[in-house]
Amino acid sequence: MSEHKKIIENIGKKIGFEPEVLHTIGELDPDFLQTYHKCDKKMLTDGALPAKMKALMGLAVVASQRCEACTVSQMRNAMNQGATKAEIMETMEVIFLTSGAPGVATCRNALKLVK
Repeated sequence: MSEHKKIIENIGKKIGFEPEVLHTIGELDPDFLQTYHKCDKKMLTDGALPAKMKALMGLAVVASQRCEACTVSQMRNAMNQGATKAEIMETMEVIFLTSGAPGVATCRNALKLVK
């Protein structure tokens, strides 16, 4: 198995799925994928902040940037990290307070993942 496929598999195990964009990056520029992985490791592991909290923060940030595909990815990550419906909905309140209705609307498909 190639090194970039191992990296993607490792990320997939931590977040519960393998983002397709990482396969493309790995094929086009394996060095960039290595850099991405180093940064991603910080997001996917507990430190001073638990990984779940960082995933919820990531959800809020990508919603404020109006990246709908990113909100789905971050929602899946947050849920895989154990985020509860209550925690997700409180994060939605933060998104509304900081980004307004457009930030919340960006999460429309991500919210379909919440049970």
